[in-house]
Amino acid sequence: MKAIGNNIIIKPEKVITEKTKGGLLIVEKDREDLRYRKAKIISVSDEIKVLKKDTIIYYDKAAGHGIEFNKEKFIVIKLQDVVVVL
Repeated sequence: MKAIGNNIIIKPEKVITEKTKGGLLIVEKDREDLRYRKAKIISVSDEIKVLKKDTIIYYDKAAGHGIEFNKEKFIVIKLQDVVVVL
């Protein structure tokens, strides 16, 4: 799978689940007050020179659209949707 044009294919960070001493599973949901989410870059088009595969980024949670490839879900975003590079 290869991104083309001004697109980046990312895999959002998984939701963290914690287990309490009593055995309950607590899921950390997306916080409504945070606009940006963390993700790992899976593929970058050849036109984008400032980002590379496997880079961790933060992107606007309202950006992009989802796709499914080999039974895995990914998100396709534009370069301008990236706000932080780690």
